[in-house]
Amino acid sequence: MHAFTPLLRHSLLRQRLQPSTLLAWMMFLVPALGVPSELMLQDTLKSALVAFGTLGAAMVFFWQQRDRTEPLLWHGLVWLPLVLMAYALGSMVWSHAYLAGAEAIRWFLLALLLWLGLNTLTRENLPTLLWGIHGGAVVASAWVALQFWLDFSLFPQGASPSSTFVNRNFFAEYAVGALPFSVYLLANMRASRWLPWMALSVVLEVVAIMMTGTRSALVTLMVLMPVFALILLRYRPQFAFSGWSKTNKLLVGLVLVGGLLVLGSVPAQNQSVAQESGNPSALQRSLWRTSSITKPTEYTAGSFSIRAVMWKATARMVMATPLTGVGAGAWEVQIPLFQGPDNAFETDYYAHNEYLQLLAEYGAVVGGLFLAVLFAYLLVAAGKTWRLMGTQSQEAPLRAIALASMLALLMVSNAGFPWRLASTGALLVLNFSLLAASDARLGFKEAFFAHSLRWRPTLSRALLPPLIACFALAVFITYQAAEAERKIVSSIQMGNAAAKLSQAGGAPSPEREALLLKNIRDGIAINSHYRKLTPMAADQLARLGDWENAIWIWESVATSRPHIAAIWSNLARGYAQRGENTRALDAVHRWQRLEPDAIGSLALEVTLLGLTGQDSLAVQKITRAYDQGRFDFALLQTGYAMGLKTQDWSLAIRSLELRNQTWPEHAADGYFRLGKIYTSDAIQDNVKALAAFRRGLVLVPADRKNDYRSLVPLPYREQM
Repeated sequence: MHAFTPLLRHSLLRQRLQPSTLLAWMMFLVPALGVPSELMLQDTLKSALVAFGTLGAAMVFFWQQRDRTEPLLWHGLVWLPLVLMAYALGSMVWSHAYLAGAEAIRWFLLALLLWLGLNTLTRENLPTLLWGIHGGAVVASAWVALQFWLDFSLFPQGASPSSTFVNRNFFAEYAVGALPFSVYLLANMRASRWLPWMALSVVLEVVAIMMTGTRSALVTLMVLMPVFALILLRYRPQFAFSGWSKTNKLLVGLVLVGGLLVLGSVPAQNQSVAQESGNPSALQRSLWRTSSITKPTEYTAGSFSIRAVMWKATARMVMATPLTGVGAGAWEVQIPLFQGPDNAFETDYYAHNEYLQLLAEYGAVVGGLFLAVLFAYLLVAAGKTWRLMGTQSQEAPLRAIALASMLALLMVSNAGFPWRLASTGALLVLNFSLLAASDARLGFKEAFFAHSLRWRPTLSRALLPPLIACFALAVFITYQAAEAERKIVSSIQMGNAAAKLSQAGGAPSPEREALLLKNIRDGIAINSHYRKLTPMAADQLARLGDWENAIWIWESVATSRPHIAAIWSNLARGYAQRGENTRALDAVHRWQRLEPDAIGSLALEVTLLGLTGQDSLAVQKITRAYDQGRFDFALLQTGYAMGLKTQDWSLAIRSLELRNQTWPEHAADGYFRLGKIYTSDAIQDNVKALAAFRRGLVLVPADRKNDYRSLVPLPYREQM
């Protein structure tokens, strides 16, 4: 008996450690787990979980197939991410190498996940995966409920309540895509004491989506309701609920309706939500947010207007490079070149429309073909699903639910970027896997559908070492990303603390300041492309007066993202602060090439021209700007100073008169300065001088009139 124990254990291990089980655990952990600290980005953790889960499942799969001689499966859908991966690898040569490389890795993992699902998901093990998806969505929804009702703060929140996703839109997009599988599991559940609890878990998911107030998800939810009804009615005989007793049907109905009304009526205690709309319930918040779509202000000053700006800029990018695109991942690098003249700063790091961004980055040839094939396949798959008859109709419910999940994810892709997030990206690809595996079981073998893939044991054994290397690389990349984020974010936190200490009149200790600088240097040395984080540290250092370190951080950002006007603006001011006037002037010109109408750059430019001995050119630029009606307070101040320096009294007077007219709160000072100019030896206009002093006196507050008089030259003071 003892001799058979190791063999028995090995057999049990082979049965339990299945690729589909690992994928189920992956889909449970990705939404359920979060980082309880700001020192690591939430999607970094989720990306690592997807990478480890996919690569781990692939290694188990090929190990189990090391003696396989039977064919495996291939499907035309697998070509879609592989083509994008190939384009991304190619665009590393001519576009942003780092971002294109990251895109190539992402598409490789998604292609592997799709192919793995195609070859491992069967009707027998599919429930395990679906329960993993459902369980993860329920736990993530529970986090949302705690955040909404109790202001639970375990995970850092951007837009709250966001579960473990840092942004409520990210959670809502995932939850609405996972909801169809929860409905499928409920409808397919055998009558038992767990039935009402399962119904309540579905209600929790719906209420959590309503708590977020994410309008794209709420609209999608409304679209899904009749879709669910159609699927349940159309394929009623294939679902287990058709065999429920009337009591169970009534019980589930009461739990669904009653649970929605009860849980949806509990008021929020979340401070972030309260600042937006008081303390609404989930039902009130969802109605308020959905109805806001009809308000005209939403399209002029609301978040939709911001998205519209991004969409228009992305459309201009598409038209500029229609065939080839700007390169995989390069949208955020190139978008400043396509923003309107009134957009001084980047509005975001993604287009918030997956289709537009895909066309902008991959062009019409690759991106357009990808979308055409994708939608063509989904339409064909929907038609085939609708027409399934006889024994094949057993496949129809799951196919219909997968298509419903795809519909949800494709709808929210119009106002978000779910393909680029680890959680929703994995869910999207697994939907493709479910449909592709179903195509294979149904025998759909047309040109783009499932067909056999010749296989030999040597292939499985040959692929294991590269997969192990990929897994080790994933561990290394994850560690490096975590270290870079920890060091950069900790330096930002220390910078915030130093800024508060400085405002209170104190100063950070030399040791603390040295640690701040060491962390930011180490973080940028690991990854110099954290566009979202590193400028924050530079801005803090500049406010603390450490221009030297602020400048090299801005320079690292400019190397990675050369088209950001705000970075060149900061560099110009930083160089000027250090007296590097030639470099500052070059940075100003880079700024002006990106924003020709940025009036703020002109004041700095003419100041630098004066400092580099180009006074006449500075005066010409100021005069031309005045003639065009282009000036701000800083330019008028600079024009006045330049007029005094060059003794161009007409320029100095004009600058002060324009300032008095445009900023009347400074007019008292302006008239006093005008009076001083008119009293100068070069002009000697006593009448205008006295008139200017008198007008300034009128505008000075009563309690300061004596102080004003004391500053006026004596001959004029006596006449006032």
